[in-house]
Amino acid sequence: RLNTEDGLTGVMNRRFFEENYNKEWKRARREHLPISLIVIDIDHFKAINDHYGHLGGDECLKHVAKVFKDVVKRPVDAVSRYGGEEFVITLSNTDLAGACFIAEKVRVTVASCVIDFQDQLVSLTVSLGVATIIPEDGMTSEQLFSWADSALYKAKKSGRNKVEYHRSVAKS
Repeated sequence: RLNTEDGLTGVMNRRFFEENYNKEWKRARREHLPISLIVIDIDHFKAINDHYGHLGGDECLKHVAKVFKDVVKRPVDAVSRYGGEEFVITLSNTDLAGACFIAEKVRVTVASCVIDFQDQLVSLTVSLGVATIIPEDGMTSEQLFSWADSALYKAKKSGRNKVEYHRSVAKS
């Protein structure tokens, strides 16, 4: 467990994400089920670190990770810290509507919380990118991640504190 858990936040780490995502991708392809990714970035995190220091930034990371774990309930789903202030939620057998519902719940919950750090109140928001697909032979898991990541950057460019999604087009 030490090799797969992020020591600061208590969620799974990038190594776990990559191994688990590969396993869930293969299962979704084999069983013809949807798989969804939510890529999340804490808005203006550099400014938070600059203003409150790295200890304040760490408290914010721990706080949002707890929110993610509280919202994502199914044992098959996984919350992972991808790097820095970026997280990924892997949702097995979840369609786009379900993934967007989870993403919006995460966004609203984070935005409604206030962190008390050294007698200072810190408010946070997150931007989220969602993508879903039923994998077919010849598709790669990197494509789904790329779509979710692009949706995240669309959310950031269009004002932050938003959920954006990529709708994949299935072959006929």
